[in-house]
Amino acid sequence: MRLQCEVEVLSQLLPSCGLQGRGRAARALVSLGRPPGGAGGGAGGGGGAGVYLMVCTARDRSGARYKVQQNVERLFTRFVEQGKATVRLREPAVDLRLSKANASDLKTFLAALRLAHQGSDAGALPLSTLVPAKNSEVEKPKTKMIITSRRDYPLTKSFPHSLEHLQASYCKLARVDTRVLCLRKLRKLDLSHNHLKQLPATLGELACLQELDLHDNHLESFGGALCRSGLRRSLQSLDLSQNRLRALPLELCELRGLLSLKLDDNELERLPCRVGQLGRLRFLSAARNRLPFLPSDFRRLCLDSLDLFGNPFEQPNPLAPNIQLKIPLTLSECAARATINHRIPYGCHLLPSHLCEDLAVAKTCQCGSACLSSFIQITVTMNLHHVAHTVVLVDNMGGTDAPVLCYFCSLHCYSQFLDRHLQSNR
Repeated sequence: MRLQCEVEVLSQLLPSCGLQGRGRAARALVSLGRPPGGAGGGAGGGGGAGVYLMVCTARDRSGARYKVQQNVERLFTRFVEQGKATVRLREPAVDLRLSKANASDLKTFLAALRLAHQGSDAGALPLSTLVPAKNSEVEKPKTKMIITSRRDYPLTKSFPHSLEHLQASYCKLARVDTRVLCLRKLRKLDLSHNHLKQLPATLGELACLQELDLHDNHLESFGGALCRSGLRRSLQSLDLSQNRLRALPLELCELRGLLSLKLDDNELERLPCRVGQLGRLRFLSAARNRLPFLPSDFRRLCLDSLDLFGNPFEQPNPLAPNIQLKIPLTLSECAARATINHRIPYGCHLLPSHLCEDLAVAKTCQCGSACLSSFIQITVTMNLHHVAHTVVLVDNMGGTDAPVLCYFCSLHCYSQFLDRHLQSNR
C-alpha cells in the first residue's frame, strides 16, 4: 500500500534536550509492505519476513525502512480530515509527521498500519513490495509551466494536473486545448499571442481561475455563457486586448470579482451599458477602439487607473437630443417602470425571458426613475477624474474629458436639465 504526501521525520529526543525540530517536510512516497524476496534490514532493524514502513523522498529514492509490528507507539489522527497525521515509533524513537495527503487515502493507510502493528495476518493486509520510488512519485507537483513556442508545446504528453499557472504563448493555437480544460487547479491561464477565434463555454468550469490573458488573438466575441459560469466569482483579471471584438456581452458585468480589464486595440463601438456594476474594478483600459461615447452607468465606476486614449469620441451637444418618447406610454413601459422604481422582485420564473432581458438594460433618468423604450437621450461632457485617480489623456491635446450618455424619462426632466445647463454656461 502506498501513500503520496509530505513527510517530516523528527527525533523524539529533541524536546528532552530543550530543542525543537526545525526540519522541513519533503514530498514523499510512504509504503507499507515487505522487501523483495522477504529480505529485511533498514532504519528500524531486522525482521526477515516482517512488515515495514518505507519512506522514499527525492533525496533518498531507495527509502528508509521502519519495522511496524509492535513498533508503533501511537497514531495521532486528530487532523486526519485535513490530510494530516503523526506516526510515533518506538525504535528508532522518531515521529513521522504526514501532511498534504488525500484524507480518504490517509485513513485507509492508517487503518492498515494499525493492523500490521497488531500482527494481523499479512495475507489480509494490502501490502506493497518495497522498491525504490520513481522520480515522478517523489518530485514536488509541478505548479507552473511556461511555453513560448510551438516547438515546445506538448502534443503527446498530458499537462500535469497540479498546474496552477500555465502560459502557452506564440504556439499558433487555433482553439483552446481540451487538455487545458481539465486543469481544475489552474489560477492563471495565459494564451496570448495565438490564433484563437472563439472560446469554449467549458472554459468557465475552471472554478479557480483568477487571471485570463487572451491578448493578441483573433477573437471576434466573448461568450455570455463564460460570464455566467464559475468565472463570475473567481476571475480577477481579464485581458482581451488586441483582438477583433466589436461588442461585449451584457453578461460581462456579472464578473463582479474583476479588478483589471484590458480591452485595448479592438473594434469596440460600445461598452456594456451596465459596466457600473463592476464595483471592484480598479484598472480599465480600452484605448484605440471605436467608442463614440461612454454608457451612462460609467459614472458609477471607482477606478485607480483609466486609459481611453485614441477613441473617436464625438462632441457632446445637450441641445441636440435623441427623442424616443412614446406618448401615451405603452402598458409594458408603465409596468417596467413600476417594477424597477418600486423594486418589485422579478425573474425568469415569473416573467418571460425577453422581458427580463429588457428590464436588465433599463435606463435611469436624472430624477432616479427608470425608463425602457420611451426616453430622451443626449451626450454630456464628463471629466474622467470623477471616476479614476489616474487618467491617461484621451487625445493628443491633453484632454481628460469624454462624452457620456444621459437619459431622461420625460420632457419635464429634460427641460429642468436644460435650464440648469444654460444657466451654468452664462
